[in-house]
Amino acid sequence: MAEIISMPKLGFDMAEGTLVRWVKKEGDKVEKGELLAEIETDKATVEVESQYSGVVLKHLVAEGASVPVSQPIAAVGEAGETVDVAALTAGAPAAEEAPAAEAPSAPAEAPAAEAPAQAAPAPAPEAAASSNSQLPGGVRASPLARRIAEERGINLQSLRGSGPGGRIVKRDVETAHPGAAGLPGLQLAELGPPPADKRIPLSKLRAAIGRRMVQSRQQVPHFYVTHEYDMGPIMDARTQANRLLEGAGEKLSVNDFIVKAAALALRQFPNLNAKLDDDAVLQFGQVNIGVAVAVENGLLVVVCRDADRKPLRQISQEVREMAARVRSGKVSPEDIEGSTFSLSNLGMYDVYDFTAIINPPEAAILALGSAQEQAVVKDGQITAGWRMRATISVDHRVSDGAEAAQYMQALATYIENPVALLL
Repeated sequence: MAEIISMPKLGFDMAEGTLVRWVKKEGDKVEKGELLAEIETDKATVEVESQYSGVVLKHLVAEGASVPVSQPIAAVGEAGETVDVAALTAGAPAAEEAPAAEAPSAPAEAPAAEAPAQAAPAPAPEAAASSNSQLPGGVRASPLARRIAEERGINLQSLRGSGPGGRIVKRDVETAHPGAAGLPGLQLAELGPPPADKRIPLSKLRAAIGRRMVQSRQQVPHFYVTHEYDMGPIMDARTQANRLLEGAGEKLSVNDFIVKAAALALRQFPNLNAKLDDDAVLQFGQVNIGVAVAVENGLLVVVCRDADRKPLRQISQEVREMAARVRSGKVSPEDIEGSTFSLSNLGMYDVYDFTAIINPPEAAILALGSAQEQAVVKDGQITAGWRMRATISVDHRVSDGAEAAQYMQALATYIENPVALLL
């Protein structure tokens, strides 16, 4: 008997998704756990696995269709089995078909990423661009096409896309004629009249971020505690560790050390590794650190699970691989769901300090500024030292200033004694 594959619900606020690409065609064999399709949500482009083994008997929605959660999208069964589409889809909400202009006119390639929370900055396979991939002037291109064009100095606005809905994909850039090379030069002498005002619709990602952040600021009473840390010990430990890792092709970042330190400190303050649950506080058993990753037009939080139990090298590898998947549009649900506490790092942009908006339903988020070498007073003498400011934003319904300040002190114990992160 045929089995139904439905649009999955990825996150508590997901209402629908767009089916970007069928990986398995009708008549193809599929195993349980094998990639079946790629869908785009408000947060990201996600790979959907088949829950059943058999043959793909029928695609119940077209590529480019907007599909409500739990809507049937495919039927899987035995080869030659007939499918009663009416019976299979009875009672299910209808999918919103994509406009004709967006209907795939050529085999789709892999999708672009979308993203929710605050910032931290590895490309991979070609992606079929989503609404996020639109460039100034209405040009749409996949992430890989944009990267190749940038490397080769090709003006994407001079190309005609062969992907779905006229999107520019990898093959269009690779076959571009020489005349397409070179971005228009800046004319310093005669700039001409200013350009006309341009109205750019919000992408799904930016709209989703806006909804969640407005909800957070309006419904969650934030308060903030800032602490300055001596980063000299971590900078020294990182330099030594990276020397040892040179042969393995690995490199630890300052952010990796902070992820581990934040997770260990949360063991002492489970009230900050929590969420408000009606008239109670639910303290999570796992310490799953969300790391905000910058993507085009927004941010996406990837999740390092059990960060308090993992060595630094594993944390570094997992976060780096998840960030690469996010930017290449190959994110999985496990990459972006389940964080219990988040970090937002703007240190790479020379930001002194800032405050981050809590990522619901979590109780707190830690905002990291730059580690900067500056003049400090030590033992009555002015000397050079490394300092970093960090600010924690906390839900006042769950905790208070004293507890947050104590957490920031506990965090200093690990940051300023990094050997504790290796034990």
